Amino acid sequence: MKWTDTFRIAEALCDKFPDIDPLTVRFTDLHNWIVDLEEFNDDHTRGGEKVLEAIQMAWVEESK
Repeated sequence: MKWTDTFRIAEALCDKFPDIDPLTVRFTDLHNWIVDLEEFNDDHTRGGEKVLEAIQMAWVEESK
């Protein structure tokens, strides 16, 4: 997965953390959780605030 795989990342986070409300996750934690996903293989430094926000919003939609 790459940073641009917003929905795939959101699905993986939803599967890995089913009981967590995505809106309560700090961006620093979200970044760490993403780069720790087994399928993630992109540059760890490229996950900026806009990317993290998009992933968080996709995770919110996925968790409904």
